[in-house]
Amino acid sequence: MPIVTRFTRSALIKTPIALAPMAGVSGGALAAAVTQAGGLGFVAAGYSDASQVLEQLGLAGDTPVGVGFLTWRLSEDSSALDAVLERKPPAVFLSFGDASQYASRIKSSGATLYLQVQTLSAAQQAAEIGADVIVVQGSEAGGHGARRALGPLLREIVCADLGAIVLAAGGIGDGQSLASALMLGADGVVCGTAFYAASEALSHRRAKQRAIDVDGDSTSRSDVFDAARGVSWPDGWSLRAYQNELVMRWNDAANYALATEEDRFAFAQAVVEGNFDIAPLIVGEGIGLVTRTEPAGETIDRLMAEAVASIRKGQAMLRFL
Repeated sequence: MPIVTRFTRSALIKTPIALAPMAGVSGGALAAAVTQAGGLGFVAAGYSDASQVLEQLGLAGDTPVGVGFLTWRLSEDSSALDAVLERKPPAVFLSFGDASQYASRIKSSGATLYLQVQTLSAAQQAAEIGADVIVVQGSEAGGHGARRALGPLLREIVCADLGAIVLAAGGIGDGQSLASALMLGADGVVCGTAFYAASEALSHRRAKQRAIDVDGDSTSRSDVFDAARGVSWPDGWSLRAYQNELVMRWNDAANYALATEEDRFAFAQAVVEGNFDIAPLIVGEGIGLVTRTEPAGETIDRLMAEAVASIRKGQAMLRFL
């Protein structure tokens, strides 16, 4: 049974599910698999240069997929965006930073503009600069984000009636979560952690297994991984990830400033070797709902079946006088 929303009609897709553009996870193969299964896949530009992004787009073949960028990095180098727009992607997803200088260029290329926000004021600004889709990200989400939980923030933005399609992101790990987001007024969802262990994901095989083994209690927000990676993120956003030994030892960037060269070498080595006791496993609170590695298409089928069952169960509980 299909679920039809403004999002599915606008994007010409069969399911109200988009893949979050997760750096190091959402490559061309995963993005294509999500689109082929009826959702909308996004390739993550992340920290990659133009050639690397185009390589991943090439792996998607003729399957229509979007591309997600870190907005603050575009202010340093927008060559990847320029290269992507030449390929005429169906959608461009911007997160974290002032997107006003890129909005018209993206929309004039024919791409649908997705802007991710973490506050009501940011949603209002997104609407003002022409966002076609506003992605409301709650603090439950893996990766970078802010402080507000998804539910109340989503309701505020939906009630503001800003005109744009609204998608919910953060902790959407099963069909019941999807159904809940729709009942709160979202037109669809953006799922990241739900696809972290997918067969097509770029995630390290050891990362996939660790993700299956842990639960949502094991994640926390910190800036320590950014410090360890030498990435200077703007103020206001922290990283949710698995709370491993590195987080428990150093806690935050201020403490990690005291790390020795030996400590820093150990971190770099852990990243290369896939030692996720030290290297970052960037997942959200929905990780407790990830129980196996499977093709992305099977994940989407399961989410949709669960969502429909959840909605039907809710209808059966209602009695009208």
